[in-house]
Amino acid sequence: MTAVQQPGTERREEIEANLADVGDAVQRSSSVNSTHPPRLVAVSKYKPASDILAAYNNGQRHFGENYVQELCEKAAELPSDINWHFIGRIQSNKCKALAAVSNLWAVETIDSEAKARKLNDAWESAGHPHALNVFIQVNTSDEESKGGVEQHQVEGVACTIAEECKKLRLLGLMTIGSIEGSHQCPNPDFLRLCQLRDDLNAKLGLNLELSMGMSDDFEHALELGATNVRVGSRIFGSRAPKALQ
Repeated sequence: MTAVQQPGTERREEIEANLADVGDAVQRSSSVNSTHPPRLVAVSKYKPASDILAAYNNGQRHFGENYVQELCEKAAELPSDINWHFIGRIQSNKCKALAAVSNLWAVETIDSEAKARKLNDAWESAGHPHALNVFIQVNTSDEESKGGVEQHQVEGVACTIAEECKKLRLLGLMTIGSIEGSHQCPNPDFLRLCQLRDDLNAKLGLNLELSMGMSDDFEHALELGATNVRVGSRIFGSRAPKALQ
């Protein structure tokens, strides 16, 4: 791990205050789902390592990245007890690079049986002693532009992971949902994911989590039973994207 520049006092205090506000909201919802206490994933894409370190020094341990290259670079220079979540669209040719990150905690974007098998093989080849947590990403809004498994395919992917991918641990289902749905209450995408989770639990004897909700709607997602929320701008503020190779 290389030395990471500490953030300035003003920036550190800003992140600490934002993290406290979001963390309090997450903790207030803990009574909604006592089986799976809610988990806050601080989405740190495009943010410098110094920002992540500020949150880390304030107790945050779960961080989410959308790009493999950025995740790998940050994992190499930040503390090894960070729990990294990959939350971007997964490409088969990037599974090996992802699997090289020893403290990769979860991949939340499994969207096909083929990619589950590919990631399983990469994780096994990397020699990790433990299974990798994964979520199946579901296209709950049936939008062509959205990534994720079609709703009728979820059970098949879940069975493939359970039966063939011994180095993967199916932790739950994930959705991004539509912009339109995010302005509705209750959010229809969240309701669909809840129903799919309940159906799978009943059919396959599972106890799956729900990863849903981001900066604008994570509190509503928690009300509907989310156990994993991905919050970026509410913690780190907005920032113009940078070009990534």
